[in-house]
Amino acid sequence: MLMKKFLPFAIIIVVLAAAVGLSLVVLKGKGGAVNSSSTFATTGPTPAGPAANQPTQSSAGLTKPNVKVSSPVVIEEYGDYQCPPCGQLYPELKQIEHEYGSQIQIVFHHFPLSKIHKNAMIAAHAAEAARNQNKFWEMHDKLYRNQGQWAEAGDPLPIFTAYAKELGLKIDQFTNDLQSNQIDQRISADIQRGTSLGVTGTPTVFLDSHLVRYEATNAEGLRRGINLLLEQKAGS
Repeated sequence: MLMKKFLPFAIIIVVLAAAVGLSLVVLKGKGGAVNSSSTFATTGPTPAGPAANQPTQSSAGLTKPNVKVSSPVVIEEYGDYQCPPCGQLYPELKQIEHEYGSQIQIVFHHFPLSKIHKNAMIAAHAAEAARNQNKFWEMHDKLYRNQGQWAEAGDPLPIFTAYAKELGLKIDQFTNDLQSNQIDQRISADIQRGTSLGVTGTPTVFLDSHLVRYEATNAEGLRRGINLLLEQKAGS
């Protein structure tokens, strides 16, 4: 989980008990009041908030330039790098990030669906191994942008290693980190947190702890939810 322009969760990956990647994103809010029922689910568990020991911009070094950690609306995504709908959501989140700037904070949580996506777990490991060299978001972007290149590969490791080289990572460290227990723990913490919230598929998105309906998990639906929450914050 990581913060990019978000909380690496995210751009931020979040942890329950172990350090998790977060992603933070910075965007400019627009739009008027909306009906929450058009975006948010009416039932289901919601996050209690970021974990107490969740990595921050200063402690984890996972943010991209111009990140504001105290962004108003937090977008938490539980994602799987091999998941086609996650790949479709990725450019829409980038657009949301561009539009709203510092009015939002993006957090990415790993939730690889390994039973149906054979390369999802190693992809999550690749992102976390890059995180250890302060390149989480760069690897995150490569994995989604090039999903079709590696998703069905018999052995995606050479492809991920090539990405690491393109990002200027230390390859020996990257290769070793792919097998590290620390990374196993980070990803497991994300999965456990998601499971505790009722996450069963990807992408699953929360806006300020409000579960977004799957049908609204797109740029238009997210705009409606973000605008509503920004209006509520402005009026409080």
